[in-house]
Amino acid sequence: MKKFIEKLLGKKKVNQSTIETAPLSEEQLGSVSERLVHYKPTQLLVGSAQSVGKQRDHNEDTLLAVNAVLSDGSTEITFGVFIVADGMGGHQNGEIASGKAARVMADYLLSKLYPTLLGLRFDDDNDSLQEIMEAGVNRAQQAVLSKAPGGGTTLTAALVIGDQVTISQVGDSRVYFLYPDGRIQVMTHDHSLVRRLVELGQISEKEASSHPQRNVLYRAVGQSEPFRPDINTHVLPNPGYMLLCSDGLWGVVPEIEMLRVVKAAANPTEACHQLVELANSAGGPDNISVVLVQRLD
Repeated sequence: MKKFIEKLLGKKKVNQSTIETAPLSEEQLGSVSERLVHYKPTQLLVGSAQSVGKQRDHNEDTLLAVNAVLSDGSTEITFGVFIVADGMGGHQNGEIASGKAARVMADYLLSKLYPTLLGLRFDDDNDSLQEIMEAGVNRAQQAVLSKAPGGGTTLTAALVIGDQVTISQVGDSRVYFLYPDGRIQVMTHDHSLVRRLVELGQISEKEASSHPQRNVLYRAVGQSEPFRPDINTHVLPNPGYMLLCSDGLWGVVPEIEMLRVVKAAANPTEACHQLVELANSAGGPDNISVVLVQRLD
């Protein structure tokens, strides 16, 4: 099992673009040195929260969080699957699309990886983590086309094995990395018309925040045109956090406020509920889903 895990983790391209080599200030060094307690075995502390918001009469978001730890003296594994899906296409189809996509994606990842990670089955195939994630998205796409025709959903998923996280992205739900030195970095790319207009220099970030077509996506699970998800592998922040959320949060709460809430909260669950409250206090124009992951070692 250990050799399989090492093989699996070794068959990916880790995105090093998030690594900064500039010397840290005394304040930054102090924030990093605050972590004095070591936890064995290493584990993931996970929180989540969800709200229909203040202006919608039903919920079309789906969130899913599954995490586990295995430690037997010779092997120590942390494992997690975290998903946020934001449905669209009307009351029934939006709900069905997001729920079906999240469930099918999670089922595929867990059935593919869980037995091997637990040592119950050894898989000799040559699929990389990126290929496994893409296959999961493809299965979710087929399920939505079959079960919710006319509906669609974003699908943002993070697969954690050890200190690595592989992220797949379709739509405009987001993954952020939050660091104790005050950095917050969005790790996904919005597949939205407004984001594309910003990239082309046709509108500003300020104009994008209130653009009437800011919710229009050019890539979503359930669309009829073929697409490929964005998939990248990164080193999980340690110390720090990984935040998954729908646009019901990031669309109304500034990133600096998200970071402030997470750093001040006693635990990830409290942080998630405070973030939802903050989004609702800003008008709650959409459904809100949040998952926060902290690696403890």
